[in-house]
Amino acid sequence: MYIRGMNNWIKNYSGIFWLIGGILAGSIAGLVFGPKVEILKPVGDIFLNLLFTAVIPLVFFAIASAIAGLGNSGKLSRIMGVTSVVFLGTVLISAFLTIVAVWIFPVHEEIKAMKLTEAIDEKPFGEQLSQLFTTSEFFELLSRKNMLAMIIFSVLVGFATLKSGEKYSVFKEFLLAGNEIFKNVFILIMKLAPVGLGAYFAYQIGVFGPQLFGAYAKSLGLYYGFGLFYFLVIFSLYAFIAGGVKAVRRYWRNNIIPSATAVGTCSSIATIPANMEASRRMGIPDIIANITIPLGATLHKDGSSVSSIIKMAVVFALFGRSFNSADVILLALGMTVLVSIVEGGIPNGGYVGELLFISAYGFPPEALPPAMIIGTLVDPMATLLNATGDTVAGMLISRFTEGKNWMQNG
Repeated sequence: MYIRGMNNWIKNYSGIFWLIGGILAGSIAGLVFGPKVEILKPVGDIFLNLLFTAVIPLVFFAIASAIAGLGNSGKLSRIMGVTSVVFLGTVLISAFLTIVAVWIFPVHEEIKAMKLTEAIDEKPFGEQLSQLFTTSEFFELLSRKNMLAMIIFSVLVGFATLKSGEKYSVFKEFLLAGNEIFKNVFILIMKLAPVGLGAYFAYQIGVFGPQLFGAYAKSLGLYYGFGLFYFLVIFSLYAFIAGGVKAVRRYWRNNIIPSATAVGTCSSIATIPANMEASRRMGIPDIIANITIPLGATLHKDGSSVSSIIKMAVVFALFGRSFNSADVILLALGMTVLVSIVEGGIPNGGYVGELLFISAYGFPPEALPPAMIIGTLVDPMATLLNATGDTVAGMLISRFTEGKNWMQNG
């Protein structure tokens, strides 16, 4: 009996062991060989590209099939209402707690601006907003850069299928089948995760590691220190509110693969498949997970909220301005919500957030490079908070839509 149980345990967790082994090997390679490990980046890119190509149909089928299968229960409106409150509430909480952390550990060190080669998109805000929610061509929906537009389209397809009734149930079955098939596609791709994520960890540590101890060390230390606190303590608190100690255990037991995927890829969108599988294991109902996880990858970003506040504090310190007046704080809280909506769920999401807050506070263009550098160097931790915050948000949403006994069927 003991041997059989041990074999089952090893079988269930073997994937995690391989993943951790690959990450450790990559991290050691990055430390030992430094920038030379950049040669491994194409290996990580192959894995990431496979995730990106699979995530678009996975999200489409997950959302469309979830809505098509609702029937006439009217449950979707309640789920979306609770989702909006949870997303907005957690983003504001993360921003406020970061402001408190900045007050306790002020960032006054002058940071020398570094020249970046990254092109900055300076399209008018109205044009950026229209491109955020819609595309002018159908094929553009297939790009991960238009994830929110694709989600809106998926919702429309789901409602259209629901409205068509049983006469066209064959299309509903098609959506359900597509959802299951692309779940299996993800499972196959994740078999490459130990190699792919290992290569990415080697690249990140080898190339960006030295900068973490340079002129940006103080602000980065604050970000990573507070980010780790938020990840371990606040997420545990959210899970406890959702379902007590049992929920906390279930959350952390199933959060390893999404966390590794988020840190390794620096992409919330690439983490969607891992989050959806983790949500199933956490007991989050499919109808909630299939809607809130893809939506959270584009709209719910606790990590971006934290980084926005710290980048604001650094820029304010650089230009000798106070970051503690009521109007500044209120605008900062509003900006973090806006940044969560407009920033993409892809690596270094276009630096839209930096452009927004610098414009809002009237800073000159010289304020942009330091904010962009910090944004690049905190990307792994920011993505970790962005992505894994979606699953714990899903637990909270389940608690407030399904009741306190939502975990009993999990």
